[in-house]
Amino acid sequence: MTEAATARRSRITPEREAELYEAVLDLLREVGYDALTMDAVAARTRSSKATLYRQWGGKAQLVVKAIRHTKPGEIGEIDTGSLRGDLHALVAQDDDCTIERNSALMRGVAMAMHNDPELRHEFREQFVGPEMAEFRRMIQRAVDRGEVRPDCPALDFLLHMMVGGFVTRALLDDQPPTKAFLTSYVDAVVLPALGVPTPTP
Repeated sequence: MTEAATARRSRITPEREAELYEAVLDLLREVGYDALTMDAVAARTRSSKATLYRQWGGKAQLVVKAIRHTKPGEIGEIDTGSLRGDLHALVAQDDDCTIERNSALMRGVAMAMHNDPELRHEFREQFVGPEMAEFRRMIQRAVDRGEVRPDCPALDFLLHMMVGGFVTRALLDDQPPTKAFLTSYVDAVVLPALGVPTPTP
């Protein structure tokens, strides 16, 4: 990044940036990705559209950045000493209300990605790639501790399994995912697939 670009970006404070991201997510929940416009974001946040484009480049980049920014914490910051503890701690980061809102938001974004290559690219670059890298580090710690066999065929599918817990709850049960559901899902589905024993109820 050039010095001039860095200077332009630095004009927005972290507090202001957080406000913008919250406003973007609010609009996203209200109207959906397809109907969300940079004009609407500019009006909601009392920003100029030129500033938004200069800072983020476009709608796809801004939306994915907002989703990434509001995550409760990085997966890599969790290290409880066991894979089961790590996954339970990951599930416990949000309360049930936040999980429900985020689940609905992500379903809407996932639908939009089917028809928007730019959004799909940004989501993979900014969200999926970093998340997969964090999960790999978590899994590597489990392998190093001897919890998971290094040749376990399910190793490459941890993120897929975790995402599946969020998606299938709404699609199959017509209910939002909850911490209790996701914790049970981890114990009944994810850990057995990885060969990690779980306590008998």
